[in-house]
Amino acid sequence: MLDSEQYIEVAIRLEPFSEEMAEILTAELSELPYDSFVTEEPFLKAYIPMQEYRAGDVKVVLSGYPQAVSFEAALVQGRNWNREWEENFKPIVVDGTVTVKASFNKKVPKTRFNIWIDPKMAFGTGSHDTTYMMMSGMLGIEPSIKKHTVLDMGCGTAILGILAAKMGAKRVFAVDIDAVAARSAWGNARWNRVGTRVETACGDASLLQMNSYDVILANIHRNILIEDMPTYVRCLRRRGHILLSGFYEDDIGPVSESAIANGLEAEGRLLRNGWACLHFRKP
Repeated sequence: MLDSEQYIEVAIRLEPFSEEMAEILTAELSELPYDSFVTEEPFLKAYIPMQEYRAGDVKVVLSGYPQAVSFEAALVQGRNWNREWEENFKPIVVDGTVTVKASFNKKVPKTRFNIWIDPKMAFGTGSHDTTYMMMSGMLGIEPSIKKHTVLDMGCGTAILGILAAKMGAKRVFAVDIDAVAARSAWGNARWNRVGTRVETACGDASLLQMNSYDVILANIHRNILIEDMPTYVRCLRRRGHILLSGFYEDDIGPVSESAIANGLEAEGRLLRNGWACLHFRKP
């Protein structure tokens, strides 16, 4: 992706505004070539390469959500996306054990696991509370990751998959429905020297049925987690672990009910700034 590439900014007005609705629309638009999002109440702003923009596509997505009362599209020229990211990204340290950093971060103390990241415009720099909790949860099940097969579903930049590989996973499958994310995951795995054990793919949960996994990591929107739960459980080996995040504390009930209804047993939870991470195991 070139810094000089021209983008269309689509500003969607939400009335009433809610973070949950903004996340739902982000998930919907991510299935189109939209690859960056900013929430500025009362707007959700979505960005797409100029040549990919179709007003009709936006209308179709928004037609099912009455809270999206209007949208406006404008050309954004000459915006240096990577420079803006560099100006705002700070290293993240998880439980004093994992450090996520970029090539331009200087004098960052080393921890047990160190991950270099270049997200381009894909989700997953470790700064979001859900990603942080997922990494923390992984540290709690390290023996179940080491020498086992791990799935990083909705991988984004593949931070979780890379961490699993550095924790000693035998094989990691990193899957994302967004092509930009899949390419970013592929590059980041090789940059972190775990490319031979991290396989990346672009697609949805239908890809999972070709394999089975000892650990499943899924940091995705609540509705997608619930919809794909039966597939996750079918692909999870007996006594396997699954960590779920990407939703608020208020959504713990529906996600837990779906997991238990599909035969999983609750093992624990993490909470951080209103977000949740749930740990289940297959008996």
